[in-house]
Amino acid sequence: MSYEFVISLGKNAIETMLLVSLPVLGFSMVVGLIISVFQSVTQIQEMTITFVQKIVVTFLALLLFGSWMLSKLTSLLHHIIVSIPTITG
Repeated sequence: MSYEFVISLGKNAIETMLLVSLPVLGFSMVVGLIISVFQSVTQIQEMTITFVQKIVVTFLALLLFGSWMLSKLTSLLHHIIVSIPTITG
């Protein structure tokens, strides 16, 4: 097992992690920003307002992008499993 292989595997894992988490975090961030602007405009400073909307948007994003996220993770796992002989050999 070479250093280049380990670095490549780590790079692929980090890229996949960022790519898979991006839709959920992106939608959650946009909703949080919209609610923060709404709270600033209306001067409502209730901290619990954002939680329900963020949870709902997170679940919706998981429903919309769940199959794509699963295929990306499965692809990475397949790559890792296929490369096991080169790791041990």
